[in-house]
Amino acid sequence: MNIKDYIKLSFVSFRRNLTRTMLTGLGIVISIASVIIVISAAQGVKGLIIGQFDAFGSNLLQTETRVPSTGKPSSAQSHQAQALGTVITTLTLDDMTAIRRLPNIVTNYAGQISQAVATSPTAKKTVMVYGVSPTYLDIDTGQIAGGRFFTAAEDNSLARVVALGSEVATDLFGNVDPIGQVIKLKNKNYEVIGTFESRGASLFFNFDTVVYIPIQTLQKQLLGVDYISAITSQYRDQAQLAATIASVEDLLRARHQLDSNEPDQDDFMVQSNQDVTNTLDTIIGGLTVLLVALALISLVVGGVGIMNIMYVSVLERTFEIGLRKAVGARSKEILRQFLTEAVLVTIMGGIVGVTGGVLVSYLISVVAFSQGFNWVFAVPLYSIFLATGISFVCGLVFGLYPARQAANLDPIEALRKE
Repeated sequence: MNIKDYIKLSFVSFRRNLTRTMLTGLGIVISIASVIIVISAAQGVKGLIIGQFDAFGSNLLQTETRVPSTGKPSSAQSHQAQALGTVITTLTLDDMTAIRRLPNIVTNYAGQISQAVATSPTAKKTVMVYGVSPTYLDIDTGQIAGGRFFTAAEDNSLARVVALGSEVATDLFGNVDPIGQVIKLKNKNYEVIGTFESRGASLFFNFDTVVYIPIQTLQKQLLGVDYISAITSQYRDQAQLAATIASVEDLLRARHQLDSNEPDQDDFMVQSNQDVTNTLDTIIGGLTVLLVALALISLVVGGVGIMNIMYVSVLERTFEIGLRKAVGARSKEILRQFLTEAVLVTIMGGIVGVTGGVLVSYLISVVAFSQGFNWVFAVPLYSIFLATGISFVCGLVFGLYPARQAANLDPIEALRKE
């Protein structure tokens, strides 16, 4: 007998027990579909997060304050500093200017975030106040909807001017054009000179709820400080990224009088958007492996189900096996027949699972996109090969025991079972 004969016999058996065959493959279908969906969702999340970073601009270096000697990433250090009441005051606008002079830096801007109650003639709202340099829009992807952004002259003169995110503008002024209107921040009047187009949230930062203010105005008029919390720089050449980061670190250590041999004592941290992306890749990759492993556990359960059903099939077809052996069928032919049946069930389940997984992944992307998420539909080719390969191996492994049981039946004893 050749492989075609084994396949024909397998399909004859499947038609005889169609319901049982479908239920046997159901566990494989669900498990394989889960693998495809998990891997596709991981790619979608990765694309979504990277897209969120792109909203802040491209080719960016972020320099942030950090608590020395903690050995933790800057975000964790900033949260720890706030929790403990520690404020790092060493990063300044002069540092920003010095970094801007480095050869591979195109431009940069300083940032400082605060919170205040904004009051218009008709409404009151607690808002995030984001103090930035006038060069903010040279890097950021935000677009002015009406009016203008503030200038370097207004920043240097501590002008009381603001630009409003679209949601803040609506909350404070409704349908009235806010340009030229006045809002109060800490009982001081600020003229609205511009509004931004709606852009939503990126990485939990909702641009539409922000009041933008000149950084020096925020420092002197609202906070009474002379430090900043972050410097965002745009670099020119990706190939020189590592050297540029090293240059920024050396520059700030010299300006802050820090020992270059003791990096744990740095009161700042410099990282690129590529560094953050690589970290996210590692995290998402780890989570994907975990979820795929969980899906594979269900695949093992489905494989055990296949083994049980095939064993029952052997018992039901004992007389058939004995008859075939009596007319000359060899044990290895019986083995191959039942093994072929097990493998075919899992392969068909794998094909249906892959198809279902791709369709569900596509539906997820459609729903996510309809909700405003920049979700990219992607099913990596390796996930399909992985799923089909696993289904084949599963059928081979879990079908082997019942197939051997069938092959080892004594023909005389098998004929007596009728």
